[in-house]
Amino acid sequence: MAAENPMERLQEEATCPVCLEYFTEPVSVECGHNFCRACISQCWEGSDTAAFCPQCRETVQQRNLRPNRQLTNMVEIAKQLSFQAAKGRGGDGVCGEHQEALKLFCEEDQSPICLVCRESRAHRTHRVVPIQEAAQEYKERIQAHLKTLREEREKLLGLKVTGEGNCQEYLKQTQTEKQKIVSEFQQLQQFLEERERLLLAQLEKLDEEIVRIQNENVRKLSEQISHLSELISEMEGKCKKPASEFLQDIRCTLSRCEKRKFQQPEEISPELEERINGFSQKTIVLLETLGKFKDTLPSALETEIGGSLGTFRHVNVTLDPDTAHPELILSEDWKSVRWGDKRQDLPNKPERFDTEHCVLGCEGFTSGRHCWEVEVGGRRDWAVGVARESVRRKGWISLSPEGGIWAVERHWLGQFQVLTSRVTPLPLSRAPSRIRVCLDCDRGQVTFIDAGDEAPIFTFPPGSIRGERVRPWLWVLGVGSQLRLCP
Repeated sequence: MAAENPMERLQEEATCPVCLEYFTEPVSVECGHNFCRACISQCWEGSDTAAFCPQCRETVQQRNLRPNRQLTNMVEIAKQLSFQAAKGRGGDGVCGEHQEALKLFCEEDQSPICLVCRESRAHRTHRVVPIQEAAQEYKERIQAHLKTLREEREKLLGLKVTGEGNCQEYLKQTQTEKQKIVSEFQQLQQFLEERERLLLAQLEKLDEEIVRIQNENVRKLSEQISHLSELISEMEGKCKKPASEFLQDIRCTLSRCEKRKFQQPEEISPELEERINGFSQKTIVLLETLGKFKDTLPSALETEIGGSLGTFRHVNVTLDPDTAHPELILSEDWKSVRWGDKRQDLPNKPERFDTEHCVLGCEGFTSGRHCWEVEVGGRRDWAVGVARESVRRKGWISLSPEGGIWAVERHWLGQFQVLTSRVTPLPLSRAPSRIRVCLDCDRGQVTFIDAGDEAPIFTFPPGSIRGERVRPWLWVLGVGSQLRLCP
């Protein structure tokens, strides 16, 4: 059927009668008809001499193929005009290969096609429908999916609202419990302080009574000693006199020696002694009660702390060789560090410690809750903790929070202590072989746990670490000292 308008007529003239697509390298045969070079070659495949024109069936020579450059240019013009016309009608609904409007939908390939694509070999055997019909069908299918998706979204929104509500309730509950704990401990502290003042006041009175008795006895004994010293001196002088003079008034002299009465020191009254003994018994009972309270309270706290530590994320920490002091030797996997006997020839990078025997972890943290474990063994001269990213690397540094380091240490005497400006001893019941470092960046808090029995070692209070990247920190000094990061 002839084309109805000039545009369609032009497209028809620019279409190969064999492949029904725009000409590609068009050539003319002797009869004047035009074909794609590849199409006519395929039609004549197997014939060595004369052949027929696929359109008029005249006999032609295969070798007389002349390139038709004017037709090539016309094909390009037809493509551009078709593209512009389709673009003016609907924007992007244009076939990228033929520059034709996409009016059909191939159901097998699930893609829009143009009328030229429909007659091509790629789609000739496929089932196609008008593009508007296909769009309506798929819109209905999408609408059905949208209904399901909206229902799922509503469910998730409901879960979100419920979860947020539950979290708010839990936060209110924990805040209430926090206030209760603070109030109870304040009352307990006030009660203990009052009892302390009362007991110390009673002891102060006992001290005053004992000191009074002591001072009175000392005064009386001092007077008697003085009188006896005078009498002895007098008697010794009298014994040195001649017999006639010595025996004068001898009766009075003997009477003075024999009749001298000495006052005994005042003793502690039974009432005072009973008060002292009774107070000692009360002190024993009080100390036993406080001891039981101190033993019971950490056990309860350990359970709570153990439960809360479950929310910490275990991280795989490795050591940063660029920060290690030249006398520290790292393992090949960067998981352990030991003290060497000589200084290694390493580049003096800005990030390397050059005086303190420290090394930082590669990992840094600014938010969240993280924990890792360090195997310390039974050696001494080590410290484990965290440090600010900006901690000083050159020269002597303060191993304390003021210097940007929060850590616990076991020094060469074997004592455990907290590294602060004033070193705080840690009275641990046993020496830990593995320490867990728990860093809560959001609260600015770091806790040390004995990983063997989950017993708390020490906690720097919330707010200790603020507003900067924090990295694991290790310190080693002494022959045989070694620390290893656990997997």
